[in-house]
Amino acid sequence: MSASSQRVIEQYDKYVMNTYVRNALVITKGKGSRVWGLDGHEYLDLFPGWGVSGLGYNHPWVMTAIRGQSSRLIHLSNNYYHPLQAKAAKQLAELAFDGKVFFTNSGAEAVETAVKLTRRWGQAPPPNGATGSSAGHLVGGRGRYEIIVMERSFHGRTMAALSATGQPKYQRGFEPLVPGFIRVPFNDLAAVEQAVTPKTAAVLVEPIQGEGGVRMADGEFLRGLRRLCDERKLLLIFDEIQTGMGRTGTWFAYQHGGVAPDLLLLAKTLGGGFPIGAVLAKRSIADVLTPGTHATTYGGNPLGCACILAVIEAVTKQQLLERVNTLSPYLVTRLTALQQHLPIIREVRGLGFMIGIELTVDGRPIVDACRAKRLLINCTQGTVLRLLPAMTITKAQLERALSILEDVLTHHAGTRPASAAQAV
Repeated sequence: MSASSQRVIEQYDKYVMNTYVRNALVITKGKGSRVWGLDGHEYLDLFPGWGVSGLGYNHPWVMTAIRGQSSRLIHLSNNYYHPLQAKAAKQLAELAFDGKVFFTNSGAEAVETAVKLTRRWGQAPPPNGATGSSAGHLVGGRGRYEIIVMERSFHGRTMAALSATGQPKYQRGFEPLVPGFIRVPFNDLAAVEQAVTPKTAAVLVEPIQGEGGVRMADGEFLRGLRRLCDERKLLLIFDEIQTGMGRTGTWFAYQHGGVAPDLLLLAKTLGGGFPIGAVLAKRSIADVLTPGTHATTYGGNPLGCACILAVIEAVTKQQLLERVNTLSPYLVTRLTALQQHLPIIREVRGLGFMIGIELTVDGRPIVDACRAKRLLINCTQGTVLRLLPAMTITKAQLERALSILEDVLTHHAGTRPASAAQAV
């Protein structure tokens, strides 16, 4: 490690709260799928910004939007109108479903917004004598506020989002949690049905659990949830903070199965690196939030909305969905071929550019060894290598990454397979 890198790390140790497991790598610059360390070394990043940099680092169209908008107006109170927020909301509704948007600063804040909206909807009296789910009606004379959530889910670190998360390891030491979340096994429709009570207002689910190990919701499970929510007058909420904005090869992961939610939660790739999130709600549901019931100071600021519009334009005009759908089969085929030769690979799963490689061994030494070879990846749930490459990554970069990963996995497996690339 260089002396300059060591000085930065020492300053972190002295002045920055120790809330992250940090790698001994000081990064100063990024472009596309590459980053450069303070020591001058270049790294290939297949987990850029925890999925935030879905277009890669410093996408030129996003950077142009930032430079242009920052010279005009960075922030504006939400008590006024500005054209970019209206345009960004309209485009998101056109890409997903007809509804209204509340802009946030992060994914966790989007979850918090959804929880508040759900409780407001579940406890508000029917307007003008209306009935049915669109009115947020009362059940059994009592307001509804409970949300059914999934085991192994992850929804954020703020208190309601943390309470909704289905992983106790993140919740220890922060009790008492926010009440009103009922946890059931993922992909178990019968368990969801059994959990419904007169207090139930909604079901919250990730179409693909990212932090939970890249575990995909079954199509039948999602269709069953939609049916159940329609029958019981419940809201169906999809957390697509990690899967949304093109990562899976469609704008939103739910579009693969055609099961639309009532609320859609977005962040990460949404701003192309700029911190912004969003909640899209069907119109009749969104209208239960009225002036004074919810707000945010920075959410939906002009700079963030300019970034959203640049991301949508880039994905559309640069045909990045098509790129994901072209390169993803190659990536999965290479990894599946490698699995046939290396018994430490238990399963390869995922969709588009959201791939999990479940191992029979601890994945953290694999991550460290890849970093030593200048490839950056992630491990979740102890044994699942998680790949979230940028939609702009090239095939040559994928090949380089796969070659490094194959070498590292082969070394840790203690065997030398025939090259997986030759098996494709």
